[in-house]
Amino acid sequence: MKRILLLGAALALACMPVQAQNLIKVKAGMVSSIDQLGLPIALERGFFEKHGLDVDIARPYATGVDSLNALQAGESEIVQVGVPMIGAVLRGMDLVALGNYSGNATKAGSDATMAIIAREGSGIVKGDTKSLKGKKIAASFGTINHLYILATLEKAGLKPEDVTLVNTPPPDMTVALLAKGIDAFAGWDPWPIVAQKDVPGAFEVVRGGDVISYLGFNVALRSWVEKNTETAAKFLAAVSEADQWMRKNPKQAAQVATRWIPGLKQDVAEAAMQFNIQQADRRLSANNYRALWSAEDRLARLGMLKSIFDVNKHIDPKPILKVMKDHPELFSDLPPIPADVAIGPDFVFKP
Repeated sequence: MKRILLLGAALALACMPVQAQNLIKVKAGMVSSIDQLGLPIALERGFFEKHGLDVDIARPYATGVDSLNALQAGESEIVQVGVPMIGAVLRGMDLVALGNYSGNATKAGSDATMAIIAREGSGIVKGDTKSLKGKKIAASFGTINHLYILATLEKAGLKPEDVTLVNTPPPDMTVALLAKGIDAFAGWDPWPIVAQKDVPGAFEVVRGGDVISYLGFNVALRSWVEKNTETAAKFLAAVSEADQWMRKNPKQAAQVATRWIPGLKQDVAEAAMQFNIQQADRRLSANNYRALWSAEDRLARLGMLKSIFDVNKHIDPKPILKVMKDHPELFSDLPPIPADVAIGPDFVFKP
């Protein structure tokens, strides 16, 4: 009987697709944000398996800082992160950006998934960012929402010291607003939409505005990238396919979001997804190099960075360029990248 069972198991294994027997294992990490949904969609829709990968996704982290800590600890091998990459590199973490999880390869400004939300009675006026002066505003220090509020203040002619910034994880911002511990917060979706539903009288001061070029990269340690260039390309192909599916099926994508972001309701997810699909573009261009450089430049000008690094040393476009060449159909529904910002494998960005 044992021989028969072993023979049956061997026959079953022999009948399995070769790809299924040779899936490459990858540990990936994400933040509890709508714009990170391409990752779980690729898992749920089977796109990773299609491209030869067996991907395990770590629990959603509160911020990119937390996901980078997990990367450094070996909990993940590739994560989705933006602004926190800057501080990590300056502290000695040898990170490489491989492609976007959110951003825009076709234009400079891109921040549709960001908004500033204020509470009723705060004295802040809808649409008037100058009215933020003197207010207590929550942001997650060292993240994209921190960069967004700094850029918004600068555009309004205000300095960081003209407001009181409070370091707050995005999931806690709604509670802080409800308790009147803050006057407003800068956040990424779904939290601005959640706050307007859960906090009586809460309103959107401003959304987007192209005050920043969104930073949202697939990031890994250089040591991993050097050994796994082909795997990185497979990974980017899978999430690029997931992005296209999301752009074409925003309502179904919102359903996926409710399974991956704790407490997220369908109506909130659907509202947020409409902004998210505007930035779901994995491709890299000179605009994305400029996005990283301009973030460093702004933080340095405002005295928040003592030094900066050469962005060319921490972006490797080769894996995503391979995907763009081998699978142009995955980007056929996106605007073409303008010739003056298109890049090749040996591209060097000059500010």
